[in-house]
Amino acid sequence: MTLIIDCHGHYTTAPPQHDAWRDAQKAAFKAGDTPPPYPAISDDEIRETIEANQLRLLKERGADMTIFSPRASTMGHHVGDEAVSKAWARASNDLIARVCDLYPETFAGVCMLPQSPKADLQGSIDELERCVTELGFIGCNLNPDPGGGHFAFPALTDRYWYPFYEKMVALDVPAMIHVSGSCNPALHATGAFYIAADTIAFMQLIQGDLFRDFPTLRFIIPHGGGAVPYHWGRYRGLADMLKQPSLDTHVMNNVYFDTCVYHQPGIDLLAEVIDTKNILFGSEMVGAVRGIDPQTGQYFDDTKRYVDALPVSAAQKHAIFEGNARRVFPRLDAKLKERGL
Repeated sequence: MTLIIDCHGHYTTAPPQHDAWRDAQKAAFKAGDTPPPYPAISDDEIRETIEANQLRLLKERGADMTIFSPRASTMGHHVGDEAVSKAWARASNDLIARVCDLYPETFAGVCMLPQSPKADLQGSIDELERCVTELGFIGCNLNPDPGGGHFAFPALTDRYWYPFYEKMVALDVPAMIHVSGSCNPALHATGAFYIAADTIAFMQLIQGDLFRDFPTLRFIIPHGGGAVPYHWGRYRGLADMLKQPSLDTHVMNNVYFDTCVYHQPGIDLLAEVIDTKNILFGSEMVGAVRGIDPQTGQYFDDTKRYVDALPVSAAQKHAIFEGNARRVFPRLDAKLKERGL
């Protein structure tokens, strides 16, 4: 039997006290004050938010587990300074850890990082190590543009990032390349900033030679890879023009796309263009597109039904639903093997 592992889930339904504390933290920073203590949140309050939302929908849609992280749009790395980001990341990751402890068979944790535009990556390195070694997390979300929509940061192939990559490799965890909210009014967060950042990240990897230095580094580019699969010929051609090796060997041993593409033709294209070994099932549920598609009568983010309908073999569907996630997230594989799965 194939496990249905959703590689892309966010705690978008966190208890209201958590978000209220964030608002108070931001207000305190603006006023030059100390934020209030983080509020007490009971296990029952967490259960209420999870069981009425993610857990219910997982069961209804036929999935088994979710790789779960804090809400991406509220990571807000451009807000405040590094101290603000550190406190917010720690509180958010601790909340994810509590969800995973309450539902260990259903949720596996992925951490946000306390990135900040004017800071180095030591705080992020420390938080990644804490979350993996102390909280049992299996990966992280890495923001390639912590400035919030101005793309003024070094490319992902720049040596600025190398200390963090070294820690990822040492811990054997992947990163999902995921931006946060946009402070640029010209970029809608989920419709423009997310997709642009996904696409930009892939092009940066083509232009550089990151995986020669880090051959075991693994990235998931979400939202179906942004515009990449649709423009696959463009990127193959650009790699050739730049005198880079074939994409198959240059980046695609280290880069994976999820299935957060909210219609059947998009999933069909993804599966036709991108090798099965590079596709992980994901829904981003409950996430950016929550409504019902009037053309199908089904929820846009019920992405399992799109994969079910793909004209591919049972072995390929097993890889998309389970096998690839276990390979990309070896700490998840170890957890599942401990459970006899």
